[in-house]
Amino acid sequence: MNERRKSKRTSMESRLIMKRLDGNSNNEVLINIVDVSKDGIGFECTEPLQIGEVYESYLTIWTKEVIHAFLQIVRIELKAGGYAYGAVFIGMPEMDSARIETYQTVSEMEE
Repeated sequence: MNERRKSKRTSMESRLIMKRLDGNSNNEVLINIVDVSKDGIGFECTEPLQIGEVYESYLTIWTKEVIHAFLQIVRIELKAGGYAYGAVFIGMPEMDSARIETYQTVSEMEE
């Protein structure tokens, strides 16, 4: 598999609730995070999401704080029992991306 992310990926045990922004769906979708970087996120979900669509999300990080972010779906892969997605953060404040980088640094020190 070709690595296309600019930033280092780190696994994170967390869940994310996402809402579609176009107004067609207000359903909240529960996903499982596979990995996260300061630029984007990889996750699995049983719901079909649309490539190119932007979703509002609330990411609960390791400190139990919640980061409000917007994600654009850039990759979809069909998997047994659901889908694997790749998404990029859109307009994430520098402070929030720095929190993700801090987590990566602490996580590496613990290994």
